[in-house]
Amino acid sequence: MAETFGAALNLDGYTEVPDGKIAFVVTYLEMLQAPAKPLAPPRSDVTLERWSAPDVASYRELFKEIGEDWIWFSRLEQDEDVLAKTLAEPARELYQPMKGGKSVGTLELDYANPAEPVVAYFGLVPGAIGGGLGRWLMGQAVEMAWARPETKRLWLHTCTGDSPQAIHFYQSCGFRPYKRAIEVADDPRLKGLLGRDRAPHVPVIG
Repeated sequence: MAETFGAALNLDGYTEVPDGKIAFVVTYLEMLQAPAKPLAPPRSDVTLERWSAPDVASYRELFKEIGEDWIWFSRLEQDEDVLAKTLAEPARELYQPMKGGKSVGTLELDYANPAEPVVAYFGLVPGAIGGGLGRWLMGQAVEMAWARPETKRLWLHTCTGDSPQAIHFYQSCGFRPYKRAIEVADDPRLKGLLGRDRAPHVPVIG
Protein backbone atom coordinates (compact mmCIF):
# COMPACT_ATOMS: atom_id res chain seq x y z
CA MET A 1 0.00 0.00 0.00
CA ALA A 2 1.21 3.50 -0.79
CA GLU A 3 -0.07 6.93 0.18
CA THR A 4 -1.21 9.23 -2.61
CA PHE A 5 -3.60 12.21 -2.91
CA GLY A 6 -4.60 11.81 0.74
CA ALA A 7 -5.93 8.27 0.31
CA ALA A 8 -4.44 4.80 0.44
CA LEU A 9 -3.74 3.38 -3.00
CA ASN A 10 -5.04 -0.16 -3.14
CA LEU A 11 -2.82 -2.12 -5.48
CA ASP A 12 -5.19 -5.10 -5.44
CA GLY A 13 -8.56 -3.39 -5.77
CA TYR A 14 -10.30 -0.05 -6.13
CA THR A 15 -9.14 3.34 -4.87
CA GLU A 16 -11.69 6.16 -4.73
CA VAL A 17 -10.65 9.33 -6.54
CA PRO A 18 -11.98 12.55 -4.93
CA ASP A 19 -14.45 14.75 -6.79
CA GLY A 20 -12.69 17.31 -8.96
CA LYS A 21 -9.82 14.96 -9.72
CA ILE A 22 -9.10 12.81 -12.75
CA ALA A 23 -7.05 9.64 -12.81
CA PHE A 24 -5.26 7.96 -15.70
CA VAL A 25 -3.32 4.79 -16.21
CA VAL A 26 -0.10 5.81 -17.99
CA THR A 27 1.76 3.34 -20.21
CA TYR A 28 5.41 3.91 -21.05
CA LEU A 29 6.76 2.50 -24.32
CA GLU A 30 10.30 2.21 -25.66
CA MET A 31 12.19 1.47 -28.87
CA LEU A 32 15.65 -0.02 -28.37
CA GLN A 33 16.93 0.07 -31.93
CA ALA A 34 16.17 1.84 -35.17
CA PRO A 35 13.60 0.16 -37.43
CA ALA A 36 15.01 -1.90 -40.28
CA LYS A 37 13.02 0.16 -42.79
CA PRO A 38 11.15 3.50 -42.81
CA LEU A 39 7.82 3.52 -41.00
CA ALA A 40 6.07 5.27 -43.88
CA PRO A 41 6.78 6.24 -47.49
CA PRO A 42 7.76 9.82 -48.41
CA ARG A 43 4.95 12.33 -48.91
CA SER A 44 4.78 15.29 -51.28
CA ASP A 45 1.70 16.86 -49.66
CA VAL A 46 3.25 17.64 -46.29
CA THR A 47 6.52 19.07 -44.98
CA LEU A 48 8.07 19.11 -41.53
CA GLU A 49 9.20 22.51 -40.30
CA ARG A 50 11.30 23.30 -37.22
CA TRP A 51 9.46 25.57 -34.77
CA SER A 52 12.14 27.42 -32.84
CA ALA A 53 11.11 29.15 -29.59
CA PRO A 54 7.46 29.59 -30.60
CA ASP A 55 5.25 32.35 -29.31
CA VAL A 56 3.52 30.99 -26.21
CA ALA A 57 0.02 32.07 -27.29
CA SER A 58 0.39 30.44 -30.72
CA TYR A 59 1.83 27.31 -29.16
CA ARG A 60 -1.01 26.98 -26.66
CA GLU A 61 -3.59 27.52 -29.39
CA LEU A 62 -2.21 24.59 -31.40
CA PHE A 63 -1.65 22.50 -28.26
CA LYS A 64 -5.30 22.96 -27.30
CA GLU A 65 -6.60 22.23 -30.79
CA ILE A 66 -4.70 18.95 -30.89
CA GLY A 67 -5.22 17.80 -27.33
CA GLU A 68 -8.46 19.18 -25.91
CA ASP A 69 -10.40 15.98 -26.65
CA TRP A 70 -7.68 13.96 -24.89
CA ILE A 71 -7.28 16.24 -21.84
CA TRP A 72 -3.88 17.64 -22.73
CA PHE A 73 -3.49 20.25 -20.02
CA SER A 74 0.07 20.44 -18.68
CA ARG A 75 1.20 23.21 -21.03
CA LEU A 76 -2.05 25.12 -20.56
CA GLU A 77 -1.65 25.51 -16.81
CA GLN A 78 2.09 26.18 -16.87
CA ASP A 79 3.20 29.73 -16.09
CA GLU A 80 3.76 31.66 -19.32
CA ASP A 81 7.39 32.58 -18.57
CA VAL A 82 8.21 29.04 -17.48
CA LEU A 83 6.61 27.62 -20.61
CA ALA A 84 8.53 30.05 -22.84
CA LYS A 85 11.80 28.92 -21.23
CA THR A 86 10.82 25.27 -21.60
CA LEU A 87 10.04 25.64 -25.30
CA ALA A 88 13.35 27.43 -25.86
CA GLU A 89 15.52 24.80 -24.14
CA PRO A 90 18.52 23.92 -26.36
CA ALA A 91 17.92 20.18 -25.93
CA ARG A 92 14.27 20.46 -27.00
CA GLU A 93 13.26 20.41 -30.67
CA LEU A 94 9.75 21.33 -31.82
CA TYR A 95 8.36 20.67 -35.29
CA GLN A 96 5.13 21.29 -37.16
CA PRO A 97 3.87 19.17 -40.05
CA MET A 98 2.65 21.70 -42.62
CA LYS A 99 0.00 20.95 -45.20
CA GLY A 100 -1.41 23.56 -47.55
CA GLY A 101 0.43 26.25 -45.62
CA LYS A 102 -1.22 25.31 -42.33
CA SER A 103 0.11 23.53 -39.27
CA VAL A 104 -1.68 20.21 -38.84
CA GLY A 105 0.10 18.84 -35.80
CA THR A 106 3.03 18.93 -33.42
CA LEU A 107 6.12 16.90 -32.74
CA GLU A 108 8.40 17.58 -29.78
CA LEU A 109 11.64 15.71 -29.16
CA ASP A 110 13.51 16.14 -25.90
CA TYR A 111 17.22 15.29 -25.98
CA ALA A 112 17.99 16.31 -22.37
CA ASN A 113 19.30 12.78 -21.93
CA PRO A 114 21.10 12.28 -25.28
CA ALA A 115 21.21 8.50 -24.91
CA GLU A 116 17.49 8.25 -24.18
CA PRO A 117 15.56 10.93 -26.07
CA VAL A 118 11.81 11.16 -25.55
CA VAL A 119 8.96 11.94 -27.90
CA ALA A 120 7.54 14.48 -25.46
CA TYR A 121 4.50 15.49 -27.52
CA PHE A 122 3.07 14.05 -30.68
CA GLY A 123 -0.32 14.70 -32.25
CA LEU A 124 -2.42 15.90 -35.15
CA VAL A 125 -5.29 18.35 -35.35
CA PRO A 126 -8.63 16.51 -35.67
CA GLY A 127 -9.04 17.22 -39.40
CA ALA A 128 -5.65 15.68 -40.23
CA ILE A 129 -6.21 12.32 -38.54
CA GLY A 130 -6.37 9.42 -40.98
CA GLY A 131 -4.71 8.88 -44.30
CA GLY A 132 -1.37 7.84 -42.83
CA LEU A 133 -0.17 11.28 -41.76
CA GLY A 134 0.38 10.19 -38.17
CA ARG A 135 2.57 7.28 -39.18
CA TRP A 136 4.55 9.57 -41.49
CA LEU A 137 5.08 12.03 -38.64
CA MET A 138 6.22 9.31 -36.27
CA GLY A 139 8.53 8.07 -38.99
CA GLN A 140 10.14 11.51 -39.04
CA ALA A 141 10.56 11.45 -35.26
CA VAL A 142 12.10 7.99 -35.26
CA GLU A 143 14.44 8.82 -38.11
CA MET A 144 15.70 12.03 -36.49
CA ALA A 145 16.19 10.43 -33.07
CA TRP A 146 18.08 7.40 -34.36
CA ALA A 147 20.20 9.52 -36.71
CA ARG A 148 22.02 10.72 -33.59
CA PRO A 149 24.89 8.38 -32.69
CA GLU A 150 24.26 8.91 -28.95
CA THR A 151 20.77 7.40 -29.08
CA LYS A 152 20.44 4.05 -27.34
CA ARG A 153 16.75 4.17 -26.53
CA LEU A 154 13.75 6.21 -27.72
CA TRP A 155 10.72 6.36 -25.48
CA LEU A 156 7.32 7.99 -24.94
CA HIS A 157 4.18 7.52 -22.91
CA THR A 158 0.43 7.59 -23.40
CA CYS A 159 -2.51 7.28 -21.03
CA THR A 160 -6.17 6.33 -20.77
CA GLY A 161 -7.14 9.95 -21.36
CA ASP A 162 -5.65 9.71 -24.85
CA SER A 163 -7.24 8.23 -27.97
CA PRO A 164 -7.87 4.49 -27.48
CA GLN A 165 -6.03 3.93 -30.77
CA ALA A 166 -2.85 5.62 -29.50
CA ILE A 167 -1.22 2.70 -27.74
CA HIS A 168 -1.88 0.36 -30.65
CA PHE A 169 -0.46 2.95 -33.03
CA TYR A 170 2.75 3.28 -31.04
CA GLN A 171 3.17 -0.47 -30.88
CA SER A 172 2.64 -0.74 -34.64
CA CYS A 173 5.48 1.76 -35.04
CA GLY A 174 7.84 -0.48 -33.07
CA PHE A 175 7.49 0.76 -29.49
CA ARG A 176 7.20 -1.83 -26.71
CA PRO A 177 5.31 -1.23 -23.43
CA TYR A 178 7.59 -1.57 -20.42
CA LYS A 179 6.04 0.27 -17.45
CA ARG A 180 2.76 1.60 -16.05
CA ALA A 181 1.97 4.41 -13.64
CA ILE A 182 -1.11 6.11 -12.21
CA GLU A 183 -1.50 9.86 -12.68
CA VAL A 184 -3.96 11.88 -10.60
CA ALA A 185 -4.54 15.58 -11.22
CA ASP A 186 -7.09 18.35 -10.83
CA ASP A 187 -9.59 18.18 -13.68
CA PRO A 188 -8.53 21.00 -16.05
CA ARG A 189 -12.13 21.37 -17.24
CA LEU A 190 -13.16 22.46 -13.74
CA LYS A 191 -10.30 24.97 -13.76
CA GLY A 192 -11.52 26.49 -17.02
CA LEU A 193 -8.52 25.37 -19.05
CA LEU A 194 -10.72 23.17 -21.25
CA GLY A 195 -14.45 23.16 -21.93
CA ARG A 196 -16.58 20.92 -19.72
CA ASP A 197 -17.81 19.16 -22.87
CA ARG A 198 -14.32 18.04 -23.86
CA ALA A 199 -13.20 14.41 -23.51
CA PRO A 200 -16.60 12.90 -22.69
CA HIS A 201 -14.92 9.50 -22.31
CA VAL A 202 -13.62 10.87 -19.00
CA PRO A 203 -16.75 12.37 -17.38
CA VAL A 204 -16.50 15.51 -15.25
CA ILE A 205 -17.28 14.79 -11.59
CA GLY A 206 -17.33 17.70 -9.22
